[in-house]
Amino acid sequence: MAVRELTSLAEIADAAEGDALIIWAAQGYHSRVRAWTSGNAVVVACPALSRRDRLAVHGDVHHAAVLLRRVFPEVGCDYRPVGDADLIEALVTEVDGLEVVAQFGWMDTTWPPPVSDAAGVCWLTAAEWPEVTRLLRVASPSSYAWPGQAGVRRWAGLRDEGQRLISTAADAWSAPGVGFVSGVATDPNARGRGHARAVCGLLVQTLVSKYGQAALIVDTWNTSAVRLYQRLGLRLRQVAAARARPAGHPGVTALPAPRRDRGRRSW
Repeated sequence: MAVRELTSLAEIADAAEGDALIIWAAQGYHSRVRAWTSGNAVVVACPALSRRDRLAVHGDVHHAAVLLRRVFPEVGCDYRPVGDADLIEALVTEVDGLEVVAQFGWMDTTWPPPVSDAAGVCWLTAAEWPEVTRLLRVASPSSYAWPGQAGVRRWAGLRDEGQRLISTAADAWSAPGVGFVSGVATDPNARGRGHARAVCGLLVQTLVSKYGQAALIVDTWNTSAVRLYQRLGLRLRQVAAARARPAGHPGVTALPAPRRDRGRRSW
């Protein structure tokens, strides 16, 4: 099966049939991104995207497997395939040396929530970022987005009557065609009062207006978070991530081991 390298964001979006996850992974097709297509499948390789080197995958399993076998030797096995859960699970059986490492939810929308969903929220200045860091350490220590990190552009926040920062979220790794929400955190003593909905409301409004759609990653076991995002108009999609199995793992015949994980979260 012929493999063709894609050369523009428009080509990538067309080959992926407008798949928001693929368009997000392309990150505007900057100089370090590469993409390929075969049959009805497309793979986009993007380094350092949400703290990992990623291979976003779309299409049927046969053509996607052809692409992965071609792409891994070129980009290296630190790259993690990510895509629809059923596709990733099928690829693990088709491509030697892969294992599923996480299942989670991708949520997106092309419709901004009502303005009232962002009441009281403002964009924070860089001088306020140390407060964001302190809140994340308490409320979301496993967050992917942190102030000052590459790709994390700005933070929105909500303060209580005493001007204490109690809820925050970031515009992080947004790209032409898809704005991305990350770093959502609310003080444990202030949860259940709609603060995260207000902060995320501003993010989603802003990102849809700027990029045409907004997206985020959510743990599907976190039903309260899923419901919150659904109330903001985001639709849930089951996705998964895979990786090359460690060296010496039974059955590894095609892929070398990736570099050591450095303690990051699994997806």
